[in-house]
Amino acid sequence: MNSSVMRGVLRYLSPAAFAAACVMLISAVALFMQPYIGMADNGDFFRILYSNGLYFNDPNYNSQYLGFFVKNYGIYQYYNENGATLYSSQSLFIKASMYVNHIFHDAQNFDIRYQAMLYLVLYVIAVYLLVEALTWKISKKKGYLIAVIAIFILGDTGYTAYFNSFYSESVVLLMTVLLFAAGLLLYRKRYNDYVLLAVFVLSAIALTTSKQQNAPVGIITAVLGIFIIYIRKKRSYRIVTLISLFVMLGVGIGTYVLIPKEFVNINKYHAMTRGVLMDSVNPEKTLETFGINKQYAVLNGSLYYNPYASVDVNSKMLQDNFYSKYGFGSILSYYLSHPDQAGNMLNLAARDGFTIRPKAMGNYEQSVGKSFGAQTVFFSGYSLLKDALSPKTFGFIILWILIVLGLYTPAFVAAIRQRQWRSALRLPLIVMMILMGLSGIFVSIIGAGDADLSKHEFLFTLTFDLVSLLTVVDVLAKRLWNNEPINELETDES
Repeated sequence: MNSSVMRGVLRYLSPAAFAAACVMLISAVALFMQPYIGMADNGDFFRILYSNGLYFNDPNYNSQYLGFFVKNYGIYQYYNENGATLYSSQSLFIKASMYVNHIFHDAQNFDIRYQAMLYLVLYVIAVYLLVEALTWKISKKKGYLIAVIAIFILGDTGYTAYFNSFYSESVVLLMTVLLFAAGLLLYRKRYNDYVLLAVFVLSAIALTTSKQQNAPVGIITAVLGIFIIYIRKKRSYRIVTLISLFVMLGVGIGTYVLIPKEFVNINKYHAMTRGVLMDSVNPEKTLETFGINKQYAVLNGSLYYNPYASVDVNSKMLQDNFYSKYGFGSILSYYLSHPDQAGNMLNLAARDGFTIRPKAMGNYEQSVGKSFGAQTVFFSGYSLLKDALSPKTFGFIILWILIVLGLYTPAFVAAIRQRQWRSALRLPLIVMMILMGLSGIFVSIIGAGDADLSKHEFLFTLTFDLVSLLTVVDVLAKRLWNNEPINELETDES
């Protein structure tokens, strides 16, 4: 495309539309053109697969774990005896894509690309809304620069490859971008507030229920969402918003309470063997502080899934003498009383906290002929640079947080003093995203040690990118220290 044609296209295409179109094109090439890009199963797919009426129908599936992406699955035709292993909003998207698959493809075989298609359509909408919020009332020249940055980050195959998989990270990606976009559009007073509030609430609920690890998200969004109540004076709006926040809070609590016991034990096992004990100088003494017999130190460093374990991880003995002796609170207390060990775990988390795509999972089908575990480099510049260049210490994360909060706090204080509640919304949104990301780190460490840490920290790496993107945009737009005063007296009909 020559420069004159490009200029003609950009003349009629907003930066948001340009970003959405480019992300759609790039992702379509990766997901739907050979060689198809997806994510290999690390053993987690069964948790969501069977209960939704799908099963593994490839006779060589077991040999492809971690190494190769599989795109075809069988659909139960008569009776599915498998109950729900876990309750997740992800099931809604799987069911919807199965319905589309049934119409256009096959009633007996499920092609995962139909799911990827559904995710991509929603993702393109999310990218459009986010870039629209970022470029609102900015010159087109700067707007297109911002759009290019957004494409470089959000179009990265490290993110979109999840769409061709049964990992809940697909839902996490979609809903986090939608949540942040809706919040920023409320702040900018762009579009209808009631519609944006609905998008904000539904995204928060879907994000919270996408995986048990995200239970704190509902609580965080409900608490920080209090600021949304005050952006309108109309009583009906405030009542609706307050009810919505209570619903989000309840969903967060409910998601935690409804975690299946099987997964509680898996996570508790790893929290001790791959967390507390692994970095302890004296594992036997550490166990005694929890009231656990020191003989269980033999489990130090082991995985729940080890085929040849020294003890049956599902035995009543382990339930009575090991699992029942500790929980989230006692492990948190242990780390607080052992700051050196906590610091080591946080630094361990930081080393994986900037990896968008876990290194242990291949992206290609076995038939392509790539080596086991081979990963694509197609439009992966951002994820590769981020993984290579980001400082791998928790100290850097703290520094990043302090810088971001320091840059935005003066405008927030000024807005509060002037009672410009909508203008004050920007900082609470940023704090909300930061806390959501940190919850991913802390819940992972305290709840499951270092087991599958890079994937468990997906929410952090995503919120880091979104907050950093907003900060860069506000620097380019020269509105970092401004409240961007908005007419707080605009009518409720707007």
